Amino acid sequence: MTELRTLSTTITGRYLVEPAAGTSGVQAPLLVGFHGYAQRAEHLLEELRRIPGAEDWTLVAVQALHRFYSSKTKEVVGSWMTSQDREQAIQDNLVYVARVVAELRVDRGPGKLVFAGFSQGAAMAWRAAAHCKPCHGLIVLGGDLPLDVAEASALCLPPILIGRGERDTLYPAAQLGKDLAALEALGRSPEVIRFDGGHEWAPGFLGAAGHFLEGIQG
Repeated sequence: MTELRTLSTTITGRYLVEPAAGTSGVQAPLLVGFHGYAQRAEHLLEELRRIPGAEDWTLVAVQALHRFYSSKTKEVVGSWMTSQDREQAIQDNLVYVARVVAELRVDRGPGKLVFAGFSQGAAMAWRAAAHCKPCHGLIVLGGDLPLDVAEASALCLPPILIGRGERDTLYPAAQLGKDLAALEALGRSPEVIRFDGGHEWAPGFLGAAGHFLEGIQG
């Protein structure tokens, strides 16, 4: 009989850090983001820069551990997980994110922390906000609320901003409705932005994200 065995090993992750403008970034609030499927940290950092007021935050773009070559552009891109050994991949990613945040805290101090995620990275942002404390805000765009967060026995989430483009076929309106119902059952009422656009960081959402961050920053 064939046996399935798993073995933990060491893998090196990479993340980009852009200090808040005009400072070394020490004590500036942290905006830590997760890119979508077949993207990489550089792609997300470009989008985070477009958020109004982002220059006041230390921007951090975390790259997924599972790298591959894009079939379209041939550049190295990433994926957060597949269905194979999914539960273990979730735990591996949470350990990875916790280590990133711990390193940032040593370098940047105890400023406020907001997680942001796009598409497949939205699930990572949900998980990070649920497990990495203290967390002061969560921005998710074009991605589902994962069941492991929605069905957690004890869940504490910060203020939340959810975005969906009206023409987004990858995150349909029906899924957003399910996510909002699940959050309502948990006693959470997120801010929801429906904007004219598709599966993208559209101007209508970027402006809302800037306003959200301004409120967190105080």
